[in-house]
Amino acid sequence: MPTSARQRLTLDPGDMPIYAIGDIHGRHDLLLKAEQAIVDDAAKIPGRKLIITLGDYIDRGPSSAQVISHLMAPPPEDFDRISLTGNHEMIMLDYLDGRISYADWLNMGADALLHSYGLDANHLPMIFPSASKLDAFIRQSLPKGHIDFMREMPILVDTPHVLFVHAGIDPSLTLDQQNDEDLVFIRQRFFNSSTPLPKVVVHGHTPVSEPEALPMRLNIDTGAYHSDKLTVARLWRGRVHLFST
Repeated sequence: MPTSARQRLTLDPGDMPIYAIGDIHGRHDLLLKAEQAIVDDAAKIPGRKLIITLGDYIDRGPSSAQVISHLMAPPPEDFDRISLTGNHEMIMLDYLDGRISYADWLNMGADALLHSYGLDANHLPMIFPSASKLDAFIRQSLPKGHIDFMREMPILVDTPHVLFVHAGIDPSLTLDQQNDEDLVFIRQRFFNSSTPLPKVVVHGHTPVSEPEALPMRLNIDTGAYHSDKLTVARLWRGRVHLFST
Protein backbone atom coordinates (compact mmCIF):
# COMPACT_ATOMS: atom_id res chain seq x y z
CA MET A 1 0.00 0.00 0.00
CA PRO A 2 1.60 3.33 -0.99
CA THR A 3 2.09 5.99 1.63
CA SER A 4 0.51 9.41 1.28
CA ALA A 5 1.36 12.70 2.95
CA ARG A 6 -0.23 13.27 6.32
CA GLN A 7 -2.68 16.07 6.95
CA ARG A 8 -1.18 19.34 8.21
CA LEU A 9 -3.48 21.52 10.28
CA THR A 10 -3.44 25.31 10.50
CA LEU A 11 -5.29 27.12 13.26
CA ASP A 12 -5.35 30.44 15.05
CA PRO A 13 -6.12 29.72 18.70
CA GLY A 14 -6.71 33.36 19.57
CA ASP A 15 -6.93 33.52 23.36
CA MET A 16 -7.45 29.79 23.73
CA PRO A 17 -4.84 27.95 25.85
CA ILE A 18 -3.13 24.95 24.26
CA TYR A 19 -1.90 22.02 26.35
CA ALA A 20 0.75 19.87 24.64
CA ILE A 21 1.48 16.36 25.97
CA GLY A 22 4.78 14.62 25.25
CA ASP A 23 5.47 11.01 24.18
CA ILE A 24 3.17 8.60 26.05
CA HIS A 25 4.48 5.18 24.88
CA GLY A 26 1.83 2.96 26.38
CA ARG A 27 1.56 4.70 29.75
CA HIS A 28 -2.20 5.00 29.99
CA ASP A 29 -1.89 5.56 33.74
CA LEU A 30 0.25 8.64 33.23
CA LEU A 31 -2.01 9.93 30.45
CA LEU A 32 -4.98 9.84 32.83
CA LYS A 33 -2.97 11.72 35.46
CA ALA A 34 -1.80 14.28 32.91
CA GLU A 35 -5.31 14.93 31.64
CA GLN A 36 -6.61 15.36 35.19
CA ALA A 37 -3.79 17.81 35.90
CA ILE A 38 -4.74 19.70 32.72
CA VAL A 39 -8.41 19.83 33.75
CA ASP A 40 -7.44 21.10 37.20
CA ASP A 41 -5.11 23.72 35.73
CA ALA A 42 -7.72 24.89 33.22
CA ALA A 43 -10.52 25.19 35.75
CA LYS A 44 -9.72 28.87 36.27
CA ILE A 45 -9.57 29.64 32.52
CA PRO A 46 -12.91 30.39 30.84
CA GLY A 47 -13.90 29.11 27.40
CA ARG A 48 -12.68 26.16 25.37
CA LYS A 49 -9.17 24.74 25.57
CA LEU A 50 -7.17 22.51 23.25
CA ILE A 51 -5.04 19.46 24.00
CA ILE A 52 -2.43 18.45 21.41
CA THR A 53 -0.73 15.10 21.92
CA LEU A 54 2.61 14.92 20.11
CA GLY A 55 2.67 11.29 18.96
CA ASP A 56 4.31 8.00 20.02
CA TYR A 57 1.34 6.65 21.95
CA ILE A 58 2.30 3.02 21.45
CA ASP A 59 5.14 0.52 22.08
CA ARG A 60 7.47 0.03 25.06
CA GLY A 61 4.97 0.82 27.83
CA PRO A 62 2.33 -1.71 28.93
CA SER A 63 -0.95 -0.17 27.70
CA SER A 64 -0.75 0.89 24.05
CA ALA A 65 -4.26 -0.36 23.24
CA GLN A 66 -5.74 1.52 26.18
CA VAL A 67 -3.95 4.73 25.19
CA ILE A 68 -5.35 4.57 21.66
CA SER A 69 -8.84 3.83 22.97
CA HIS A 70 -8.58 6.83 25.29
CA LEU A 71 -7.46 9.17 22.53
CA MET A 72 -10.34 7.98 20.34
CA ALA A 73 -12.84 8.79 23.10
CA PRO A 74 -14.21 12.32 23.66
CA PRO A 75 -11.83 14.73 25.40
CA PRO A 76 -12.64 16.28 28.80
CA GLU A 77 -15.56 18.71 28.91
CA ASP A 78 -14.80 22.13 27.37
CA PHE A 79 -11.72 20.70 25.60
CA ASP A 80 -10.89 19.75 22.04
CA ARG A 81 -8.08 17.30 21.32
CA ILE A 82 -5.76 16.77 18.35
CA SER A 83 -3.63 13.61 18.29
CA LEU A 84 -0.58 14.01 16.05
CA THR A 85 1.23 11.00 14.63
CA GLY A 86 4.66 9.95 15.83
CA ASN A 87 7.22 7.69 14.21
CA HIS A 88 6.02 4.67 16.20
CA GLU A 89 2.50 4.92 14.79
CA MET A 90 3.92 5.25 11.27
CA ILE A 91 6.26 2.28 11.80
CA MET A 92 3.37 0.14 13.03
CA LEU A 93 1.49 0.97 9.83
CA ASP A 94 4.63 0.18 7.82
CA TYR A 95 4.58 -3.31 9.35
CA LEU A 96 0.87 -3.81 8.77
CA ASP A 97 1.27 -2.65 5.16
CA GLY A 98 4.19 -5.03 4.53
CA ARG A 99 6.99 -2.48 4.30
CA ILE A 100 9.01 -3.80 7.25
CA SER A 101 9.42 -7.22 8.85
CA TYR A 102 8.01 -8.53 12.11
CA ALA A 103 11.51 -8.59 13.60
CA ASP A 104 12.13 -4.96 12.65
CA TRP A 105 8.82 -3.95 14.20
CA LEU A 106 9.62 -5.77 17.44
CA ASN A 107 12.86 -3.80 17.67
CA MET A 108 10.70 -0.71 18.21
CA GLY A 109 9.09 -2.14 21.33
CA ALA A 110 6.06 -3.64 19.61
CA ASP A 111 6.09 -6.72 21.87
CA ALA A 112 4.55 -4.54 24.60
CA LEU A 113 1.97 -3.23 22.15
CA LEU A 114 0.97 -6.75 21.07
CA HIS A 115 0.64 -7.82 24.69
CA SER A 116 -1.78 -4.92 25.31
CA TYR A 117 -3.97 -6.39 22.57
CA GLY A 118 -3.79 -9.88 24.12
CA LEU A 119 -1.09 -11.26 21.80
CA ASP A 120 2.20 -12.87 22.85
CA ALA A 121 4.99 -11.65 20.58
CA ASN A 122 7.31 -14.53 21.50
CA HIS A 123 4.72 -17.29 21.21
CA LEU A 124 3.15 -16.20 17.92
CA PRO A 125 6.07 -17.31 15.68
CA MET A 126 5.80 -20.80 17.18
CA ILE A 127 2.14 -20.98 16.15
CA PHE A 128 2.70 -19.35 12.76
CA PRO A 129 6.17 -20.38 11.49
CA SER A 130 5.34 -18.83 8.11
CA ALA A 131 5.95 -15.06 8.10
CA SER A 132 3.00 -14.48 5.79
CA LYS A 133 0.60 -16.36 8.07
CA LEU A 134 1.97 -14.59 11.16
CA ASP A 135 1.57 -11.19 9.53
CA ALA A 136 -1.95 -12.01 8.34
CA PHE A 137 -3.00 -13.16 11.82
CA ILE A 138 -1.71 -9.97 13.45
CA ARG A 139 -3.39 -7.78 10.84
CA GLN A 140 -6.76 -9.42 11.45
CA SER A 141 -6.32 -9.41 15.24
CA LEU A 142 -5.75 -5.68 15.74
CA PRO A 143 -8.91 -3.52 15.91
CA LYS A 144 -9.67 -1.86 12.59
CA GLY A 145 -10.89 1.26 14.38
CA HIS A 146 -7.51 1.70 16.07
CA ILE A 147 -5.64 1.22 12.80
CA ASP A 148 -7.90 3.67 10.97
CA PHE A 149 -7.43 6.21 13.76
CA MET A 150 -3.65 5.98 13.40
CA ARG A 151 -3.87 6.32 9.63
CA GLU A 152 -5.89 9.50 9.96
CA MET A 153 -3.69 11.29 12.49
CA PRO A 154 -2.39 14.66 11.24
CA ILE A 155 1.35 15.29 11.36
CA LEU A 156 1.57 18.89 12.54
CA VAL A 157 -0.42 21.82 13.86
CA ASP A 158 0.73 25.22 12.65
CA THR A 159 -0.37 28.29 14.63
CA PRO A 160 0.72 31.90 14.08
CA HIS A 161 3.58 31.72 16.59
CA VAL A 162 4.04 28.03 17.50
CA LEU A 163 4.40 24.80 15.52
CA PHE A 164 3.45 21.50 17.15
CA VAL A 165 5.08 18.38 15.67
CA HIS A 166 6.43 15.04 16.85
CA ALA A 167 10.17 15.29 16.12
CA GLY A 168 10.96 18.70 14.63
CA ILE A 169 11.56 20.30 11.24
CA ASP A 170 14.38 20.71 8.75
CA PRO A 171 15.36 24.37 9.30
CA SER A 172 16.79 24.61 5.78
CA LEU A 173 13.31 24.13 4.26
CA THR A 174 10.16 26.21 4.41
CA LEU A 175 7.25 24.75 6.33
CA ASP A 176 5.40 23.77 3.15
CA GLN A 177 8.53 21.90 1.94
CA GLN A 178 8.86 19.66 5.02
CA ASN A 179 8.54 15.93 4.37
CA ASP A 180 6.66 13.58 6.65
CA GLU A 181 9.71 11.46 7.47
CA ASP A 182 11.61 14.44 8.87
CA LEU A 183 8.60 15.61 10.86
CA VAL A 184 8.55 12.34 12.84
CA PHE A 185 12.22 11.24 12.75
CA ILE A 186 14.52 14.26 12.52
CA ARG A 187 17.07 14.95 15.24
CA GLN A 188 20.53 16.33 14.53
CA ARG A 189 19.68 18.45 11.46
CA PHE A 190 16.99 20.07 13.59
CA PHE A 191 19.04 20.46 16.76
CA ASN A 192 22.36 21.54 15.23
CA SER A 193 21.34 23.81 12.35
CA SER A 194 22.52 27.41 12.44
CA THR A 195 19.47 28.46 10.40
CA PRO A 196 16.92 30.28 12.60
CA LEU A 197 13.62 28.50 13.13
CA PRO A 198 10.59 30.27 11.64
CA LYS A 199 8.61 30.01 14.88
CA VAL A 200 8.70 28.19 18.21
CA VAL A 201 8.63 24.41 17.71
CA VAL A 202 7.03 22.25 20.42
CA HIS A 203 8.08 18.62 19.99
CA GLY A 204 8.95 15.29 21.55
CA HIS A 205 10.70 12.24 20.03
CA THR A 206 14.11 12.75 21.70
CA PRO A 207 13.92 11.79 25.39
CA VAL A 208 15.38 14.22 27.91
CA SER A 209 15.49 13.95 31.70
CA GLU A 210 13.87 17.37 32.06
CA PRO A 211 11.88 19.44 29.55
CA GLU A 212 14.27 21.29 27.27
CA ALA A 213 13.08 24.89 26.97
CA LEU A 214 15.09 26.96 24.50
CA PRO A 215 14.16 30.33 22.96
CA MET A 216 12.73 28.75 19.77
CA ARG A 217 12.35 25.08 20.72
CA LEU A 218 10.59 23.16 23.48
CA ASN A 219 11.18 19.42 23.90
CA ILE A 220 8.68 17.76 26.27
CA ASP A 221 9.55 14.08 25.75
CA THR A 222 10.66 13.05 29.24
CA GLY A 223 10.74 9.30 28.54
CA ALA A 224 7.43 8.49 30.24
CA TYR A 225 7.58 4.72 29.70
CA HIS A 226 10.69 4.36 31.89
CA SER A 227 10.86 7.62 33.88
CA ASP A 228 7.23 7.63 35.09
CA LYS A 229 7.17 11.30 34.09
CA LEU A 230 4.81 12.52 31.36
CA THR A 231 5.28 16.22 30.68
CA VAL A 232 2.65 18.80 29.72
CA ALA A 233 3.23 22.31 28.40
CA ARG A 234 0.53 24.95 28.61
CA LEU A 235 0.97 27.70 26.03
CA TRP A 236 -1.23 30.73 26.64
CA ARG A 237 -0.86 34.46 26.10
CA GLY A 238 2.76 34.15 25.08
CA ARG A 239 3.81 32.22 28.18
CA VAL A 240 4.73 28.56 28.74
CA HIS A 241 3.88 26.68 31.92
CA LEU A 242 5.36 23.18 32.36
CA PHE A 243 4.17 20.43 34.64
CA SER A 244 4.63 16.67 34.84
CA THR A 245 2.91 13.63 36.33
